[in-house]
Amino acid sequence: MESFSFGRELRLLTPSHYSRIFQEPARAATPFFTLLAKPNEVGRPRLGLTVAKKRCKLACQRNRIKRLARESFRLNQHKLDNIDIVLMVKDGIAEQSNEELTKQLNKLWRKINERCKPGAPKPKPFKKRPAKNAKPNKSPANKQQKRDNTSSS
Repeated sequence: MESFSFGRELRLLTPSHYSRIFQEPARAATPFFTLLAKPNEVGRPRLGLTVAKKRCKLACQRNRIKRLARESFRLNQHKLDNIDIVLMVKDGIAEQSNEELTKQLNKLWRKINERCKPGAPKPKPFKKRPAKNAKPNKSPANKQQKRDNTSSS
């Protein structure tokens, strides 16, 4: 009989486990979750959760989201290949119902499993976007140039 437990062996535990996945992962996303994944050699799927305080302010909401994610993973673990998955949350997740989050998670497990299969297309390299409110460079050299330009007028 299959076991549906969520023990230590099904979790990503150390920073090195997480950092391996952040290097060229397969991605799947919904409006409230992003999954990053890579195949592993452990023989079972593993899950790591990152629920940032920046995205979800209240601890009880962060705990609710983690509890739902663990439960969904626990019930779907036998449908997944041997992959390491990191789940990240997006803004607005705290206002969603448990049913909506569970529905999105179930869809994501299938999607990420397909993207990690051998022969699946490689993900495009991730390019960091410039910050939305990036300020112009205010180094001392630039300030000196501005002073020189204004004084020579």
